[in-house]
Amino acid sequence: MLTVSICQIQDILHLYIIYRGDKISHKRNTSYPAYISVLAHRPLAFRVVYLSTSPIAPTKKLMIRELEMRNEVMNEKRATGINWHTAIFIGLLHIGAVAALFVFSWQALVAAIVLWWISASLGVGMGFHRLLTHRGYKTPRIVEYFLTFCGTLALEGGPINWVVTHRIHHAHADAPGDPHTPRDGGWWAHIGWMLTGTAQQFDRPVMEHYAPDLMKDRFHVWLNQFYWLPLVLLSVALLAFGGWSYVMWAVFFRVTFNLHATWLVNSATHMWGERRFSTSDDSRNNWWVALLTFGEGWHNNHHANPTAARHGLAWYEIDINWWGIRAMQFLGLARAIKLASVAQRFLHDGVGSSKRETAT
Repeated sequence: MLTVSICQIQDILHLYIIYRGDKISHKRNTSYPAYISVLAHRPLAFRVVYLSTSPIAPTKKLMIRELEMRNEVMNEKRATGINWHTAIFIGLLHIGAVAALFVFSWQALVAAIVLWWISASLGVGMGFHRLLTHRGYKTPRIVEYFLTFCGTLALEGGPINWVVTHRIHHAHADAPGDPHTPRDGGWWAHIGWMLTGTAQQFDRPVMEHYAPDLMKDRFHVWLNQFYWLPLVLLSVALLAFGGWSYVMWAVFFRVTFNLHATWLVNSATHMWGERRFSTSDDSRNNWWVALLTFGEGWHNNHHANPTAARHGLAWYEIDINWWGIRAMQFLGLARAIKLASVAQRFLHDGVGSSKRETAT
């Protein structure tokens, strides 16, 4: 006599849903697996409520069942719902940042500021974000690799994982599937998604869907796996050159400070600030986040024109990352720069327009 268990039925249903989801992904140029991967980390009640508005769900009932099954798996793997490796690592960074206050030296502070600019501006802003993620300009391959290397010193994860997370964010900005929208709470958008959410970890099919360009590059794939190695080597060099004060300030304090600055782009710039353009998301231009991130805080400008290499559009919108790209252009290291100019300014009701142009 043939007997079929509930678990077997669930497994069959699971495979069918993934099959249907993949087909729909290819047809609509969206990523059903990414949507599942992101939402699987959130409370089931939240996920079910948001299903009705999902543009990529095969059917509501199947999606709900799939999310229930993934929720059960997550509960078995993570009874506490916390990414313990990430949480412990972030905790140690914060302890080191506080300890740095007790071993202060001006030389160590200068080293931290210089490395902050190298890692956060050259690496994350100009490299990870405006070059790798949005391809807002082109550089020789060796320059691209150098900027990516600088970005790893910020310790914000592997470059491909960073790019995939940000491309998913733009694909579902402040909507179902966004890894870190403040609509799920300010704490969630700032750091909660790292502690109990995706923490930039995705299955290989999702990586290949959102970053096929980088997944075909051997250097980026290698560095994505060993992104922590450059900072470890830098720490050893700092210890040998300047002692523990250099390590505490130029590594622990700098990394912790910049992590929060980057997370503020995910949280604060979707909560507080001005809206020049009428976008479908909650993005805002926030001047103080822009100062902390070398120009990444002009977030409404960015969401209105994601591929533009310049985010600060008005003369008073300080955008150091853009200045860096212009300097590279002057030196012949950057070309095909994509730009956006303001067609209408000071739009207090949040309604505006823009036009695109390309600098040669």
